Amino acid sequence: MSSEYLIRRSDRAKRLRIVVKPDRVELVAPIGLPESQIHQFAQAQQDWIRHARQRVQAKSQSTVKGFAPQEYVDGVSLPFQNQELILRLGLHKQKRLSIEGINRTTLLINLPETLHGEHRQQAIRGGLEKWYKQQAQFQVSEIVNQHAPRFNLQPRSIRIKTQTSRWGSCGPHNDINLNWLLMLAPAAALEYVVVHELCHIRHKNHSPAFWNLVAQHLPDYQQQRQWLKLNGQRLMLGL
Repeated sequence: MSSEYLIRRSDRAKRLRIVVKPDRVELVAPIGLPESQIHQFAQAQQDWIRHARQRVQAKSQSTVKGFAPQEYVDGVSLPFQNQELILRLGLHKQKRLSIEGINRTTLLINLPETLHGEHRQQAIRGGLEKWYKQQAQFQVSEIVNQHAPRFNLQPRSIRIKTQTSRWGSCGPHNDINLNWLLMLAPAAALEYVVVHELCHIRHKNHSPAFWNLVAQHLPDYQQQRQWLKLNGQRLMLGL
């Protein structure tokens, strides 16, 4: 979804131009310019758009506080689908850490006794990322099973990845990638992104037909889209 952009027509625009903001990309186009040319232009400028978004977001994130705790200590709260998980830390004699969910509100990490300081923090962070990715894989599969059969929107593959500038993408062969950081957002926001990418199996653009298909799956998708616009910078800061 990093290639998502809004087309804004302007009678004052003499040529097609790109406006990059922290929460969106706009293509400002003359009134009579064919939409096909706009999409071609955006496709050709993908690398420039991606780097420009990274620069703009990095600048704005300097004043944005993330969802993650400042330090991973016993009893700290972790965001999980707009709820809180309490992190519990234990020590064991094994060489690798282990993670288990005690219940719906508590997550236990057992750490090697030999880990201290920043090495311990890095190990916890890495273990949490792996655990969140596993939870994302499970929940995304459930969402796909719910929505894909309706209009035969079957992806070839689904991968959960670490991404710094996108929530998801759908490749030319219908391979879908999704950002595990969506597990820090409400469950409805994750569902929206999954449905968004599923709909790209039918429409490889953001045409009215595409948005109509999204709305058939999720009539209130605009609420989730707006939530991501308002909170996306915080989510991208990660854990």
